[in-house]
Amino acid sequence: MSIEVKVPVLGESISEATIGEWLKKPGDTVAADEPIASLETDKVAVEVPAPAAGVLGQLIFAEGDTVQVGSILTTIEASGAAVAAPQPAVAKSEAAPAPAAVAAAASAPNGEPVSLSPAVRRLVLEHGLDPTSIKGTGKDGRLTKEDVLAAAAEAAKAPAAPAAAPVAAAAPVASGTAGRETERVRMTRIRQTIAKRLKSAQENAAMLTTFNDVDMTAVIEARNKYKDLFEKKHGIRLGFMGFFAKAACLALKDVPSVNAQIEGDEIVYHNYADISVAVSAPNGLVVPVIRNAESLSFAGIEKTIADFGKRAKDGTLKMDEMMGGTFTISNGGVFGSLMSTPIINPPQSAVLGLHRIDQRPVVMPDGSIAARPMMYLALSYDHRLIDGREAVTFLVRIKEAIEDPTRLLIDL
Repeated sequence: MSIEVKVPVLGESISEATIGEWLKKPGDTVAADEPIASLETDKVAVEVPAPAAGVLGQLIFAEGDTVQVGSILTTIEASGAAVAAPQPAVAKSEAAPAPAAVAAAASAPNGEPVSLSPAVRRLVLEHGLDPTSIKGTGKDGRLTKEDVLAAAAEAAKAPAAPAAAPVAAAAPVASGTAGRETERVRMTRIRQTIAKRLKSAQENAAMLTTFNDVDMTAVIEARNKYKDLFEKKHGIRLGFMGFFAKAACLALKDVPSVNAQIEGDEIVYHNYADISVAVSAPNGLVVPVIRNAESLSFAGIEKTIADFGKRAKDGTLKMDEMMGGTFTISNGGVFGSLMSTPIINPPQSAVLGLHRIDQRPVVMPDGSIAARPMMYLALSYDHRLIDGREAVTFLVRIKEAIEDPTRLLIDL
């Protein structure tokens, strides 16, 4: 008896996906609900679980193929049933560029194919490693990023290799210069969507950015004073994002146009704050949404952000968790950014950019000069909806709340 494995419903208005990776190969025994494939949609990677226990049948599509919702991917056969060789999936991978072929379709010494995730494949190529020589510690012996990084570290410690043999030294190089290889890698569906949406935002919105700076002294002192008690009580670290998210909720209440969006010839105002938080993931930046942030405590916000960050790295964020935000906060400071002009996340009308904290000389109210931990803030906004006065007022509200966190407690 065969059970068909089909492309599941992927969300509203999403009709197709790309096969990012087969997690199992034909003939493998699978348990019910065990992931057998990873699909890349326009927004997120989705795992396809086995509908029943049994043996995986022939793979109908190869990695990189585009599949429609409802398409049959493979079958689950009753245990012991014969499984045909997966000719279609193997044949399509033979056309890959030479470097990618080494990482994506490598074979172990016993002839079994080595399955690599996109993130692991990228690391293998970057470090010039042979994936078949690395011992995998992941599920079913699969390579993890940590395995590749450890192997790269060991290779760096190894003594330098002897000079190349005369035959190798005389090998012809097409460009006439060694070390100038190029590689072509197809953009993932998620990366293509990111590119289209960001370009669309630039073309359709009258985008402008205004700046301010904020003295982080009060927030740093409050965090240092209460971080241990906070973690002990709530089981999560107290970060800066909780302060900025709460400050944004207050500012959005005072300047509602920043929390609105344009639909046709109408302006839609929201009486709630669904704040999208930019999170780094292996395939690019994703923006999961903190629902009703205005009603959450500091602990609730910090726990939500920590959960998003972990699941973004694991690729387990759900599609509906990244839809419907009303305002975005992007923290480029964690990567060392001093200042930037963030791009609006459509159909939202504004995005707040946070940056790194630097000690800078500041003239104090009494005329003295002191070194203070300062951060630049940037608000990119759609000028069709938000006036300059409103944008500046919004940033001033953020600045006031961060420099005097008591305002967050008394809603001022």
